[in-house]
Amino acid sequence: MKTHAMRDRILSAFLAILSLAWVYPVVMILLNSLKKETAITTGTAFEIPTAETFGGLENYMNAIQSQGFPAAFWNTLVITLTSVVLILICCSMCAWFITRVKTWYSKALYYLFVFSMVVPFQMVMFTLSQTADSLGLNKPSNIAIIYLGFGAGLAVFMFCGFVKSIPLEIEEAAMIDGCNPIQTYFRIVFPIFKPTMISVAILEAMWVWNDYLLPTLVLDIKKYRTIPMLIQYFRGSYGRVEMGPMMACIMLTVLPIIILYLACQKYIIEGVVAGAVKG
Repeated sequence: MKTHAMRDRILSAFLAILSLAWVYPVVMILLNSLKKETAITTGTAFEIPTAETFGGLENYMNAIQSQGFPAAFWNTLVITLTSVVLILICCSMCAWFITRVKTWYSKALYYLFVFSMVVPFQMVMFTLSQTADSLGLNKPSNIAIIYLGFGAGLAVFMFCGFVKSIPLEIEEAAMIDGCNPIQTYFRIVFPIFKPTMISVAILEAMWVWNDYLLPTLVLDIKKYRTIPMLIQYFRGSYGRVEMGPMMACIMLTVLPIIILYLACQKYIIEGVVAGAVKG
């Protein structure tokens, strides 16, 4: 027992130290976002702000007031919310159908979703951009359809695992009481989906919110920008980068999703464990 306890302590200490490698970049961005521009570019980027280098919230004000930050924030919020809602509704219904309908094509559909998770985005990105332009999917209001296609693999996989843990008798009792399949889903199955719904929503929201490549390829960048796209525009003449506002913009980008993750992280484990069943 003492050997196991010692091993657990050593492993915990090692993982705690290793976690600093992921926390360190965020801390450095936060510290530099509070410094004056000259302090960042003159070799003090890795130092804690002092009375001489501390710039307060000036960088944050510059980041918000320049480069169209409010519009970019709104576009990112619209894209994230619409994409996540569409993924949750469509993928949960699809997973319920795949799991309950025991046919060869439902199994083929399930494996097709699983296969989509291992297909690199780079293989389809050029064809995707052309297809999006031809179908008019180059606006923040309808780019969620594209995110549905790329996010469906993971969502369907997790929802299918959870549906297998739901007793079939509950749905049969609802149908005996007169519910049709749509009513059974929204009145019985949908509320039971809550743990996996929250898990999938958090994972998909983190992906969509921080995504840079897909909006850059699909959206009309002359009219629409997301926050990850906006960061690269903090450049002055002759390629000079406005490091202070850029660091502040990065913090404004990652802060909402960090708060969301910290507030709901326990639901991620619950949702994954709830779907870890044999079927």
